[in-house]
Amino acid sequence: MTFTLDRRFFLTLAGAGTGAAALAACGGPSTAPGTAATAAADIDFSGVKPAASIDFWSNHPGKSQEVEKSIIEKFHAKFPEIKVNLVTAGANYEEIAQKFQTAQAAKSGLPSLVVLSDVWWFRYYLNESIIPIDPLVRQLDIKLDDFRTSLVDDYKYDGKQWALPYGRSTPLFYYNKDHFAAAGLPDRAPATWQEFAGWAPKLKAASGAQYAFMHPALAGYAGWTLQNNLWGEGGSWSKGWDITCDSAESVAALQAAQDSVYKDGWAGVSSKESADDFAAGLASATLSSTGSLIGILKSAKFNVGVGFLPGGSKEQTGVCPTGGAGLGIPSGVTKEEQLAAAMFLQFMTEPENTAAFSAATGYMPTRVSADMTAVLAKTPQIKTAMDQLAVTRVQDNARAFLPGADQEMAKAAAKILTQQGDVKATMTELKATLEGIYTKDVKPKLKA
Repeated sequence: MTFTLDRRFFLTLAGAGTGAAALAACGGPSTAPGTAATAAADIDFSGVKPAASIDFWSNHPGKSQEVEKSIIEKFHAKFPEIKVNLVTAGANYEEIAQKFQTAQAAKSGLPSLVVLSDVWWFRYYLNESIIPIDPLVRQLDIKLDDFRTSLVDDYKYDGKQWALPYGRSTPLFYYNKDHFAAAGLPDRAPATWQEFAGWAPKLKAASGAQYAFMHPALAGYAGWTLQNNLWGEGGSWSKGWDITCDSAESVAALQAAQDSVYKDGWAGVSSKESADDFAAGLASATLSSTGSLIGILKSAKFNVGVGFLPGGSKEQTGVCPTGGAGLGIPSGVTKEEQLAAAMFLQFMTEPENTAAFSAATGYMPTRVSADMTAVLAKTPQIKTAMDQLAVTRVQDNARAFLPGADQEMAKAAAKILTQQGDVKATMTELKATLEGIYTKDVKPKLKA
């Protein structure tokens, strides 16, 4: 495949007819075409009265249920005529996606506002199940220019704004300061994975922990965090639309990850949540979302350090992907519900509330004007996540835009890291799978 398009141009050109059966096989929502979003592009909300009650679907990213409830209570105090019902729609982004798909198919029970993850939201754009919020931005005077540009622009496609950033994150390198001190190591994250490999034997010997490092759970977001390992060695899941997961550089990066578990024996693979394993003291270090920060700090009985993601032998900076979720408004609900949802969306993302959300979770504040002084005084580690935003990289197309690819990457990672599968063979198989998804479900939507 030699097509080279940037991601914004791709979504501008993309149609809405991706095969539903193929996507269902990949475990994601279908992208069968609809009509609601097309009509919604010209919705006029003037004269519309907001609905008296709306449902907000969330998976409470970063264990945020309590702060979500708190913000909703403040919204009720300001707008007593609108009741927001907080609905736990799943334990993770995938469960929300499936529940949302089911509600769309049934044409009933849809939320008025829904959490959209980085690898799922554009399918909602493609299947016309969310509305562009531009008319609501204008009517409510939502200050888009006060959002962090790189975060709000992630939801700008086809010349329209499709969502607003909410629980936005990067992976962070978490380490046990006490273990590092006992091993005589510097109080910092390693500059490279090669440097950490040199530290690992000292950590295991001095700390008493089961592992020097815990790889994140593969059923979670292996495709997300492993971009760091790939990029550091000059590899990637893809370059543009060329699938490169089987390149020599990519194979070398994943071979090193496998060696850390089997050959060298200093790393484990989390079965559920590496942040919890780390906080329990099972490992001296791990990678996890910034959204895990507050939970780790509350749970850990030791001094927690955080740092930028390590680089590799080829690249030492610009090796961190962004991620997380935004909030979107479904097309299948009434204009009254859409307006009320937009009012709550505006309130939810106001500077004071984004600061409160960040303080409660560790997610990055999405508003430039958010006063983080008190938050950073209490939790200075959050600044590391904010600073790392300046050296992040746009995710590989294969991970972010090929339907179901994230699950396929997780399966491949499981073969490599838990079954000691041959890395080259596994990546060759993955390439064929990803190219099949591209050829059938994406390429037909691209124009030369």
